[in-house]
This record gives sequence, C-alpha cells and structure tokens, in this order.
Amino acid sequence: MVKFFIGFVVLFSPFVWSDNEKSQIIEVMKKQEAAWNSGNLQAYMQGYWKSDELLFVGSSGLKKGWQVTLDNYIKQYPDKKAMGLLEFTIIKVEVNNNTAFVLGKWELERVDDNLSGYYTLFWRKINGNWRIIIDHSS
Repeated sequence: MVKFFIGFVVLFSPFVWSDNEKSQIIEVMKKQEAAWNSGNLQAYMQGYWKSDELLFVGSSGLKKGWQVTLDNYIKQYPDKKAMGLLEFTIIKVEVNNNTAFVLGKWELERVDDNLSGYYTLFWRKINGNWRIIIDHSS
C-alpha cells in the first residue's frame, strides 16, 4: 500500500497544487505497486513514459529508454521471488501545470533479504496521463 506523508511541504511549496492531479499521480503509483507485487513488470512499466528519452538513474548509473529500463528490471528481478513485495512511501509531491515532482522511499521485502532506498521522480502529463520521465532511485 502506498503511504503518503504530507506536512509543511504544502504550506511552503512554490508550486501550484492540484488535489486531482496529485491523486492521479498517487493512483499511478498504487497501480505500479500492485503490478510489482503480482510479479507483472510489463504492467509496472505503464507508469513510465514509453519513450527512448525516458531516463533512469540507479546504482549502475544513467540508463536511457523505456525498453532499456524494462530489460534492466527483468535482469535484476527475473522472478517473483527476486521481486518480493514492494511498498512506496511518498514524502513529498509538488505539481505545477503538466509537470510534477515526487520524493519518497521504497521498501522491498523478500524471503532472503529486505532492500530499501529513496526515489526522486519527475513526471509529465502526456496525452492526459501522468508518466514518469525521470526516475532517480537509490
């Protein structure tokens, strides 16, 4: 389940907030979380911009492209056991017109170990749908 924490960010944010837009982004992340937890990487990737211009920054450096990102996920998480259970915690969401910024924490619970880290996501509303165009996960 996606957790959401909001505090002083709303009061001091220079961005224009839209509860509807923010809700749409959170819904995409809930769908991603559910897709991951069911072992469906193709469905998980629907939250990303399906473009060669998608940027993903992780422990192995900068990667470019939707298909490259999917291939890397498949390589790193080849089966449901390796994927484990994913939980997102959203710390901050800022929305401005057709772009958004999301900061949060991810936790992966697996049989043999648990992993966690933080993510910074830059979103763009493309053809009426919110999509991640830059993902920096550590």
